[in-house]
Amino acid sequence: MLDGMEILRTGSRNTYSIAAPAFYRRTFRNRAFDVVVEDLNKVPLYTPLWQRAPLVLLVHHLFGATAFQEASLPFAAATWLLERPLALVYRHTPVQAVSRSTADDLIARGFDRERIVVIPNGVDLDYLVPDPAEPRFEEPTAICLGRLKRYKRVDLILEAVARLAAQGIPLKLLVVGRGDAESSLRSRAARLRLADRVAFLGFVTEEEKRRLLRKAWVHLFTSPKEGWGISNLEAAACGTPTVASDSPGLRDSVVNGQTGFLVPHGDTEALAERIRSLIERSDLREKLGDGARRFALEHGWERSADRTEAHLEEVLASAVVSRHSGADRPARA
Repeated sequence: MLDGMEILRTGSRNTYSIAAPAFYRRTFRNRAFDVVVEDLNKVPLYTPLWQRAPLVLLVHHLFGATAFQEASLPFAAATWLLERPLALVYRHTPVQAVSRSTADDLIARGFDRERIVVIPNGVDLDYLVPDPAEPRFEEPTAICLGRLKRYKRVDLILEAVARLAAQGIPLKLLVVGRGDAESSLRSRAARLRLADRVAFLGFVTEEEKRRLLRKAWVHLFTSPKEGWGISNLEAAACGTPTVASDSPGLRDSVVNGQTGFLVPHGDTEALAERIRSLIERSDLREKLGDGARRFALEHGWERSADRTEAHLEEVLASAVVSRHSGADRPARA
């Protein structure tokens, strides 16, 4: 039990999608649910094929071709193939997408626009707040926060830091997080002669994460595709602007010129120039930091929860009407 929620586990990282249907039927055969939510996490469960309660599909993002940047060829190909029939299997299912980018991706794959509602993720606005008593680092410092996976393209940030070093621009980079790409990123930093400029901090506590987001001059995120990019919002809540790739998801959580800057994905020269502008102009940093905080205030978890609850109630009400009328009527999005 966690915060009043009953959590049951089955399978493993690689077998969960296979084990889940049998586990569900075995465990819940005598329980009637008002609504079932499938969190589509990389591999779909194809829930409409094996359960009949009113269903909502929660989608963060679909991998598509980016799977080949991370997983081995067999696993990437399997992920790519398993995404192909989504629109057919879930054609009658209301969908909750975490960003407009994800919704657009689903529509492009054949999903009905009228069945999709966009409800962005939130952050804890009471905890993640600027603190005037916590001054910024004395030297220009950027932070990169998240899992260290190949497809996240943290190597682009290292390249930008190297460009700035060649220009004589002082910048320290804090890489916060861990993952299987850490070893290659450390090697890349060494080859770029960034040993004195880049610090790999690994996993940190929530308190330390908040402290670093408050003290950093700028937050950086260069993934080619995300569902939303929640670390952008965490930085924004602390009054720290972000420079990110202009890619799906990230363009939803960064408002270009208002909460930070978006640059063409893979363009390390443009990335370096935007970072340099924030280093050299304190007025710009403050302006974008203030805009970031205002943007974050629109995305608290309470608002996300309220909208999710309203959507689930709407789906349930539509299901009741359908049962009484015998019609298959979509939920209003």
